Amino acid sequence: MTGTGRQRSRRPQRPQRAWVARLSPRGEVDVDRVACPRAIVENAVARVGADPVRWAIELSSVVVRRIVAEVPRLGGSPAAVELLRRGNEVTTLRALLTLVEGPAAAPPTTEATLEGIREFVHRGVPLEEVLQGVRIGHAATTEAFLRACAELIGPDDPNDPNGPNGPDKAVAEVTAVSRELFSYVDDLSDTMIRTYLAEHEVWSTSAAAARADTVRSLLNDAATTTTAAATDVGEASRVLGYDLWRTHQAVVVWSDSPNGGSTLQAAATEVLRARGATTTLVIPVASGRLWAWGTVPPGGTRRTGPWEPGAEAARKTEWQTEWQTVEEALSRHRAHAAFGTPVDGVAGFRRSHREAERGERVERLRREAGRAPRRTTAYADVATIALLATDLDAAGDFVRRELGGLAARGAPMEALRTTLHHYIGAERSLVEVARRLHVARGTVTYRVKRAQEVLGHDLDDRRFALHTALALAEELGDAVLLPRPLHEPHELHGSHDAER
Repeated sequence: MTGTGRQRSRRPQRPQRAWVARLSPRGEVDVDRVACPRAIVENAVARVGADPVRWAIELSSVVVRRIVAEVPRLGGSPAAVELLRRGNEVTTLRALLTLVEGPAAAPPTTEATLEGIREFVHRGVPLEEVLQGVRIGHAATTEAFLRACAELIGPDDPNDPNGPNGPDKAVAEVTAVSRELFSYVDDLSDTMIRTYLAEHEVWSTSAAAARADTVRSLLNDAATTTTAAATDVGEASRVLGYDLWRTHQAVVVWSDSPNGGSTLQAAATEVLRARGATTTLVIPVASGRLWAWGTVPPGGTRRTGPWEPGAEAARKTEWQTEWQTVEEALSRHRAHAAFGTPVDGVAGFRRSHREAERGERVERLRREAGRAPRRTTAYADVATIALLATDLDAAGDFVRRELGGLAARGAPMEALRTTLHHYIGAERSLVEVARRLHVARGTVTYRVKRAQEVLGHDLDDRRFALHTALALAEELGDAVLLPRPLHEPHELHGSHDAER
């Protein structure tokens, strides 16, 4: 430039990492189905390319599964996991951009990352567990990036250690990547800690926090085991605005969407009113999940007059109408619910809630087994399965031992098990089983005969154990059945899918 001009200083360009452009996912990754905001994905694709972004999204999915497996409280519901997935996708994409363009060029920490931290505060998840999840995620993410870096750089010429892709270059690059990811996560952790503490300060003084803390205390056995707790229960009733001395029916309501908290609260109130509740208490506990209680008439029934002939039939009709209303409300709000049984007093408040949670667990196990999801689960209908499945490994051992070859996976054996289950339950009525399954009587006869051949013994031998094992297989499917033979193609693909 001329002497009168002023030379403009330029920040040196960060060298592009060519190996990042070669990142690609192991399986199919649909960027249209990501959890994080679409704009963030589109920005990342424009800056580093589609395949590296798909690789990062696939990695994030693996990392989230590991975090939830090692720190279960960071999950809590499908919607909560989806919220965790949303935040982790954003942080993984930011890490990718940091490595390519440098920390200054990476987008700032977004609400998609921090909203999950605020929810952990509301759910009472300790900061230590949040940071444990961050450490697990950092370790898994760093491991994946370093492995990819080492594999994709590779030496061009082993005799030229100083070449563009020589061994020394690979070592230097791996070291740099490790250092930069550590710095990135250190800054991210600092932001998360400050967000957690700020939210905790606000939340801890709110009425919602006081209600949530009171409910958690009531659900602790030690809180209400003596008559001396009566004064505390009275105070808890005042804080909650809910009479704890009444008869309670508990419900757990959840959605597969991480948003829509007000929708879930409306659904909970509506279904409890349909069950006869005069007052309700609703406590959000996770994104897309809440606990609720309703005060119902003693025994959980609504008596409209003295008991008269025909009252039983009328009550049955009323009961069916109640549950139909519940189903319609849940369908309208796109939610699911598990109900406990109505029980009196503070102990009933706790017991009905635990029943509702057990019912919810059965429904989750059913869905994992590929069963059609149910809008409503009543604990009274699944109590046997809930108790038997408390130890799922033991339940599986029991089913496989009792059913033998009948516990094999696949449609043919499933048809035999289902038919035999209904056959025993219907006191061996071919007509009734044919009606239930919508098949011909001859089909029922054939399946029962074939099932006995596979079992290798008469149905009257260990009949109760046999029917119980069949019931578990009906509800829980593959979770309690024999493993699929390794030579079957489905198993090989399934193994690959599990890594995705």
